[in-house]
Amino acid sequence: MSADTLPRLSWYTQDRPEQVRVSAGWPAAPVEDWAASGATGAGVRVCVVDSGVEDGHELVGQLAGAYSVEPGPEGSPRVVPDNRGDSSGHGTACASVIRRFAPGCELVSVRVLGGFFGSSENLITALRWVIDNGFDVVNLSLSTSKRTFGTALRELTDDAYFNRTLIVASAHNMKVESFPWRFSSVVSVGSHAEADPWLYYYNPAPPVEFYAGGVNVPVAWKGGARTLCSGNSFATPRIAGICALILSKYPELTPFQVKTALYLSAANVREQP
Repeated sequence: MSADTLPRLSWYTQDRPEQVRVSAGWPAAPVEDWAASGATGAGVRVCVVDSGVEDGHELVGQLAGAYSVEPGPEGSPRVVPDNRGDSSGHGTACASVIRRFAPGCELVSVRVLGGFFGSSENLITALRWVIDNGFDVVNLSLSTSKRTFGTALRELTDDAYFNRTLIVASAHNMKVESFPWRFSSVVSVGSHAEADPWLYYYNPAPPVEFYAGGVNVPVAWKGGARTLCSGNSFATPRIAGICALILSKYPELTPFQVKTALYLSAANVREQP
């Protein structure tokens, strides 16, 4: 069956198949050549679900919005506007890495952590909110090891995937089974120690799918500060920022296509003879 004869209902959008097809062999080149060339992240909405972000930090710039998950009138968590900034520095650090790669993106913060800790209920509430509000990319440099929330998180990440919200999730820094980075509907990220900020690898032995630079990463910190951080948390926003660039230049791509593009341009894939 040709692409032109595919049933209309087999497509999520009303676009014709040829309008969303990735050309054969594209993009067998370094990502900074085909994605970053002429792209700034403009037109792409990125949400950092974390400890909050310091609005106006020199390395972050102005946020398009700041929110927090708080208890509602009957105790159930809800997302509300927030002006308290960053509770630890972690979210600001992640936001600064995204901004470095995609300076023109629209950056929004949703705080789910108090300090470095938070609840799985808050995470689920935040993810539902970002999906309902149609964000393009979500940076999630955190996870939960509570299996009781695994089913709900899997359903949410699947909803995101099919509704064109790309979740880029950090793998746990230790050998702990946690979620949602283990789900195939997200882009899961671990870290390597090489200095090139654009260098990332595809992992042929998942569940971690990609490795980006995550050692001694220069980042923003709360209080207008700067520091160096290491860990998967800081490799993840590198990939999130690259995804924002890809979508800025090719806004018609689905999460599946963005993930395919990441794979094709990974250093250890495109360098194959």
